[in-house]
Amino acid sequence: MDIEQIRDFCLSHKEVTESFPFDKDVLVFKVFDKIFALIPLSNWEKGEQSLNLKCDPGVAAELREKYPQTVLPGYHMNKKHWNTLMLQTSEFSEKKVKHFILHSYKLVVSKLPKSKRESLK
Repeated sequence: MDIEQIRDFCLSHKEVTESFPFDKDVLVFKVFDKIFALIPLSNWEKGEQSLNLKCDPGVAAELREKYPQTVLPGYHMNKKHWNTLMLQTSEFSEKKVKHFILHSYKLVVSKLPKSKRESLK
């Protein structure tokens, strides 16, 4: 999956916005102002395609064990709740990357106040 496909998929979900809240290098995707995905743009320019995604802690640990070279503890994030996916290999299909993004989005949505969750239905 290239960066535009990831961007398009993230933005295809309800109430998702993109911004650069930290600096011009980190593209952030939020649902109702809660972060669910980050893309460090300078890494992509260097050929080191990575994507930070929120993840259930138990699932995060399983993924790191199953894919030790391509799923790492979230870079500059809470390592318990975030994974960094290394996408420059062919380890993950487009379908799998979309699955990981959707997991992150749904996890963040599940923690939103009920009124906001209801508005997404």
